[in-house]
Amino acid sequence: MNHLAAPALPNPSSISIGTDVFDLYLSEETIAERVLQLGQAIERDYAGKSPVFVGILNGAFIFLADLVRAVQTLDVEIDFYKLSSYGNRKISSGEIQCLKAVDMSLAGRDVIVVEDIVDSGLSLTYIRNEILKLQPQSVRFCALFFKEGVSQLEFKVDYVGFFIPKQFVIGYGLDVAQKKRNLRAVYKLREP
Repeated sequence: MNHLAAPALPNPSSISIGTDVFDLYLSEETIAERVLQLGQAIERDYAGKSPVFVGILNGAFIFLADLVRAVQTLDVEIDFYKLSSYGNRKISSGEIQCLKAVDMSLAGRDVIVVEDIVDSGLSLTYIRNEILKLQPQSVRFCALFFKEGVSQLEFKVDYVGFFIPKQFVIGYGLDVAQKKRNLRAVYKLREP
């Protein structure tokens, strides 16, 4: 028996943070099912290989943990980048700061970059450029969320959990002013 596992609790239909109200968007079960599907796709695509998963902190840490546990048949390694472009705001400043780069050598390796959400695509473009300098064998991208009609990416995100409209979402690693990452479900900001 896993003593660390919490009993399943129902996801509240909405939560309030200050004057903002967030409504349930994706349940814990819906997310878990999709993450398992992504893991199975990665297992098929990387059969016989040992990819390096590179998570983008802070937002992707929960998604990355569940994703690598869904990849049962591969030997994987994990490293991280930590970037900042939001600070405590709901809208990106447009300036990327690298607070932590990967520690391991990626030369000749198959790399899967794991991001929580693709918005403008600035962070992912920055990471792609940095990783390509390290001469990997291959680079693919996995995002839990992809905001439709917002991204300015000039390359493909290979694995996408959910395509969503342009809206502010929190939970399952996504934050508001560095808080609420620990919500098990994902909530969207209620429009006024």
